[in-house]
Order: sequence, then C-alpha cells, then structure tokens
Amino acid sequence: MTTSEPAPVDDLNRALGLVRRIEMDPAGKAVLEYEAGLHMCHSGGVVQGGFISGWLDGAMAHAVIAQTGFEMTPMSLELKISFFAPVRPGRVIVEGWVEKSGRSTCFTEGRLLDLKGSVLAKASSTIRLIPRAKVEADARAAT
Repeated sequence: MTTSEPAPVDDLNRALGLVRRIEMDPAGKAVLEYEAGLHMCHSGGVVQGGFISGWLDGAMAHAVIAQTGFEMTPMSLELKISFFAPVRPGRVIVEGWVEKSGRSTCFTEGRLLDLKGSVLAKASSTIRLIPRAKVEADARAAT
C-alpha cells in the first residue's frame, strides 16, 4: 500500500484538480484528494456534476489499478452516481473500492466525502479489464 503519493502533473489530473493519492491498497481500495475550484462551479458556487462523476470514476479506476498491480486498464462500462448534497469549492476526499472482481469484469463502488466526513455522493460502476499493454499498443497504433 502506498500513501500520500503526490499526483502526477498531466492535463487530466490538472483539469480534475487531483491533489494526491492518499492510499492505493492492493486489496482493491484507493483514496484520492481533489481540490474543487470555482472554475468547476455553476450557479451559487456548486461543483458541476461532471467533475464529481469524474472524481468518483477515477477513484474506482484507481482501486482496480491498485488491485491488478498496474497490469490492467479499467474501462468503464456503466457508471451510476447518486448526489446527496451540494459540493462546494475546497478539498474533498474520494474513496473507491472493488466490490467483486472476475477475469475480465469487475464491480466497484465509491463515495465522495467532505473533510468533515459527510457523504456528498456515492457511485457504482461496472468495469471491463483490458491488459495495459494492449491499450497502450492500440493507442500508439491510432496516432
């Protein structure tokens, strides 16, 4: 398990506001910290749901990556988000875990928390597992 790993600087992580990976547990759990900025908000300073969905999707994907030792690339087949309370600018914690995993498909869940521990949103996802080497080879062939 790794803890408090700084987020890599790339366009996707920058756009989503990833601050750090708090936990990457090989048992199939990930905890990430994001910074919700004003540029992510709509009316009344509420974070737009697409960012929240991206954070939850990312945490669940990181849980799969942690469990598979970076050998598999998670591809979301289905994503369900339930929003419980408005998310405001500032730091949030996102947890993702693998609920059940097979050879080519796994089921994950996640939740978004404020720094007081209140649950702001929950998610579930069905994920297709594809070997990382294949995904990278396909990406090189497409460019």
